[in-house]
Amino acid sequence: MHKLYVWATTLTLAGCSFAPAYQRPELPVPAQWPTSEKVGAGNTAVRSTSDALTEHPLAWRSFFTDPRLQQLIEIALDYNRDMRIAVARVEEAQALYGITHADRLPTVNLGVAQSAARTPAQLSPTLQAQTNRRYDVNLGMTAFELDFWGRVKNLDAAARANYLATAEAREAFRLNLIADVANAYYSLQEFDERRLIAQATLESRLDSRRLIGKRREVGLAGDLEFLSADAAYESARAELANLQRNQRLASNTLDLLVGTVPHDLLPSRRLIDQGELPKLSTSVSSAVLLRRPDVRSAEQRLLAANANIGAARAAFFPRIGLSLAFGTASRTLSGLFDAGTGAWSFAPSLVEPLFDSGRTQANVSLTEARKVIAVAEYEKTIQQAFREVADALAARDQLGEQLSALNATEKYQTERLKLVDTRYRAGVSSYLELLDAQRDAFTAQQSVIQVRSAMLTAAARLYKALGGDTPVAADEGGQKMAN
Repeated sequence: MHKLYVWATTLTLAGCSFAPAYQRPELPVPAQWPTSEKVGAGNTAVRSTSDALTEHPLAWRSFFTDPRLQQLIEIALDYNRDMRIAVARVEEAQALYGITHADRLPTVNLGVAQSAARTPAQLSPTLQAQTNRRYDVNLGMTAFELDFWGRVKNLDAAARANYLATAEAREAFRLNLIADVANAYYSLQEFDERRLIAQATLESRLDSRRLIGKRREVGLAGDLEFLSADAAYESARAELANLQRNQRLASNTLDLLVGTVPHDLLPSRRLIDQGELPKLSTSVSSAVLLRRPDVRSAEQRLLAANANIGAARAAFFPRIGLSLAFGTASRTLSGLFDAGTGAWSFAPSLVEPLFDSGRTQANVSLTEARKVIAVAEYEKTIQQAFREVADALAARDQLGEQLSALNATEKYQTERLKLVDTRYRAGVSSYLELLDAQRDAFTAQQSVIQVRSAMLTAAARLYKALGGDTPVAADEGGQKMAN
């Protein structure tokens, strides 16, 4: 029995394969990243090597240093319901792979059976009623396929690739969740800070309206100034209500991502106190995109489609099955293990497909078409990844310059407002000139906060686009997979 088991296992593992030789498709994107610098027509712009994407994953804790944000990300990774679904999907795929992988080795069962049959006297040769009993104990395997053509082997490879694709999809969702929580947090901070400015502006407009009301009572201000002050106050009140609404929406979005109502959170940092997030270098080629978990997931699906072709092609060849059992049998339970009660059975089978109305050929065509789809999806995933990196780089380059200009604008508008306010109180400038200066200063303050938030959001998107802190290890055959 042991020799038969070894023989069957050896034949199975040594089976050939009709799967096409796998070759990773060429990158359907440029080798280098586009530059934001102006270039002449016909020139291909690439980033200089000094503008250093990193080849080493950066832990999200090292990238997002705000303690409150770190707490929120930790909670989201534990409580976000979509994250729980992604983890369960991996466990589901792992179990399915285990079921398929088990088909590569024989299943040995222990069988214990007892049968009894009574033959009536009229049907008995001795014209006497007979009762026959039989007891069996055996070890055996049933319908084990000898995988000469690699059908089971390729089905196993496809199941393994699907499992790894699901695991990579989980990592991709984890990375997206980290970036989404960060972006929602920055958005909430932005609306909170803009609300505070709007609140201060509303109070200032209210003071101005009271002052003009008093000036009108003594004849120093007319109805036009009073109506302008009223309109400015109501405009500020409307803007405050709008920002309060957006703040609540941003808070709801963050709560949904986190998955629970967090308690005992550390104080939040203002956007200006977030500091500059760690620089992600861009000197390496676009091949760095191959480490992104969504790209690796797409490649694993491609590997599964490739293996399924081998399994479909193997269906053209005979399927050889083997059933055998070895044990003991006796008429009586007490004599089951007596000398001379040994029993065995051996039942090989061979099934050769002759005519199936083209079903087997159609199945091969189906798997080949699915591989074409998998290749296109893989290439599309890389192109999408390239665009995300290029967009994030463009935002990082231009938003920094925009923020610098807006900081200067805010400074000048604040100085102008102070000067106009002084001139107005001295009776030199009109209220309309003061109102115009207030509006310009308010717009500049709001714009600075918006761009600061956009810069942090762009950095978080770049972190996600480059694969974040996803660990990478070499798999058998040189493929990449998540640890």
